[in-house]
Amino acid sequence: MKVLVINAGSSSVKYYLYDMPNAEVLVRGSIERIGEENSELTHFFADECHREQAQVGNVEGAMDMILDTLVRKDVGALENLLQIGGVGHRVVHGGEEFTGSVIVDEKVIASIEKFADLAPLHNPPNLAGIRAVQRKIPDVPQVACFDTAFHSTIPKVAYMYALPYKLYEKHHIRRYGFHGVSHRYVARRAAALMGREKYDINVITCHLGNGCSITAVKNGRSVDTSMGFTPLEGVPMGTRSGDLDPAILFYLGDKGYDVKKLKTLCNKESGLIGISGASNDIRNLIDLAEEGHERAKLAIDVFCYRIKKYIGAYAAVLGTVDAVVFTGGIGENAVHLRSQICSDLTQIGIDLDPATNAETVATETEISCDDSRVTVFVVPTNEQAAIAHDTYELTGVSESCHVSG
Repeated sequence: MKVLVINAGSSSVKYYLYDMPNAEVLVRGSIERIGEENSELTHFFADECHREQAQVGNVEGAMDMILDTLVRKDVGALENLLQIGGVGHRVVHGGEEFTGSVIVDEKVIASIEKFADLAPLHNPPNLAGIRAVQRKIPDVPQVACFDTAFHSTIPKVAYMYALPYKLYEKHHIRRYGFHGVSHRYVARRAAALMGREKYDINVITCHLGNGCSITAVKNGRSVDTSMGFTPLEGVPMGTRSGDLDPAILFYLGDKGYDVKKLKTLCNKESGLIGISGASNDIRNLIDLAEEGHERAKLAIDVFCYRIKKYIGAYAAVLGTVDAVVFTGGIGENAVHLRSQICSDLTQIGIDLDPATNAETVATETEISCDDSRVTVFVVPTNEQAAIAHDTYELTGVSESCHVSG
């Protein structure tokens, strides 16, 4: 069965065509700079890269280009689009309605539209991808895989904010959490690597990239996570502030900052770029820090310190920690940052093996010492494979309309 996986954003669409159940990637690619004059398709097929310039105005246009490319005689892997057995979509926000992946119908579409208020930069392009497939190949079933679904098991004591309760009742203000597909995938991989069932593990998963979130997984289920009502809460990120005293925003408002400027400040001008004043890319900051750039070093130190605090806090939440997992672009590749984050955590059972850690880049590896009470893994995330699996389960081999993972 051929499964197409779509990750649609406002300015790019990434895609993967899988042969299931073997999870073999037949083609993959992306369209970048959507809405600009110099949009570009990058398409990988048969170990060759095909690039094509185009002017793609929106997600619908990008989807048309992707689907047309899949059936091209020179670079396509399909004779026709009806060979696709299912299409899986990453959808960022599912509110409280979805506890797992679901087959898309009009009720699901209405919910995705409803929660666009909570994810205005993500849900609309996610939905545009779904609509484009409906228009082009209406008889092919589609599946929505929600970033928030894995966190639906978080208890009320962890997801409620200490605000007037009526704000939760009326406006659904609560902790939702994000990166759920990634956290679920690496938690399941950690269980498998330890020879355990997926619900027989307590693990702290650290998804560290330009966006970052930490999750406490107890008995295989998310019980707390650092991102909250939006992806702004939690540890500092590439351009996002993470946790801060909300009174800072009131103070800046009194100084003349309007709401639009405050949103930009917290989402695009803070985090690593805000502290360093130089870059939001951790690789650049590492190079600058080695050259003596003090604020680049400070940005790295703040980043690692906050992550360490979350690991300590979630160790307290879990009681017993079996493993800590690093994933995402930073978590998989930044050797020195993993070492810095894990330093002085022997009191909660974390003892990194310096040599193994130093040798581990973007490979699935145990990087803790043999006698470490808590096992530490690097696990490259594979959200698209998880989406392909859910889509195959729902549309190919099961009559169920729900996958909880």
